[in-house]
Amino acid sequence: MKRPIGVQIEGCIYTNNGEDLKHDAFLDAYIEFIESNGWNFGGGSCQIDQEGKRLVENES
Repeated sequence: MKRPIGVQIEGCIYTNNGEDLKHDAFLDAYIEFIESNGWNFGGGSCQIDQEGKRLVENES
């Protein structure tokens, strides 16, 4: 059986409108996009500040 080849994502996402991007809002949109393409996601995410530092209380 062929082994699947995937994509690993590493980076940060911010809005262009000056508003905060809430973790739950991003995850909802991201999972909807992933599932609409018939893909799966395995991994984690967290809320970060403007310096890219993890805000631990909002992890998923």
